[in-house]
Amino acid sequence: MKTLCCRLHRGDDLLLSLQKLAQENNIDAAVILCAVGCVSRTRLRDASGVTVREIHEPCEIVSVTGTVSAKRCHVHISLSREDLTTLGGHLMEGCIVNTTCELVLGILDSWRFDVEQDALTGYDEIVFQEV
Repeated sequence: MKTLCCRLHRGDDLLLSLQKLAQENNIDAAVILCAVGCVSRTRLRDASGVTVREIHEPCEIVSVTGTVSAKRCHVHISLSREDLTTLGGHLMEGCIVNTTCELVLGILDSWRFDVEQDALTGYDEIVFQEV
């Protein structure tokens, strides 16, 4: 496994930055090893798969986990509010870095993540391919 480290800056969209990083580095399969920082605005989808919520307040990034490739990024995030309550969900476009986000990806050399439509879920789902 190789690693890729980068720092996102104020105003960067977390999901769009991950997608761009994967495309620019021709990443076939990676996982998020670490993400530390804070956001000023958040857009998350809840477990229903339908409802998207926007939070317009500063939050600390507590955890980010997910699969990343040039074809698809599936990411979940947990955040801590100023009163130290937590919230989380499926990361959507519109989650904006406040001061910084230190991001570390683990690139899986012997795997490729592909995508196919799943009739049961209604989503484009990951297909794991060992290469």
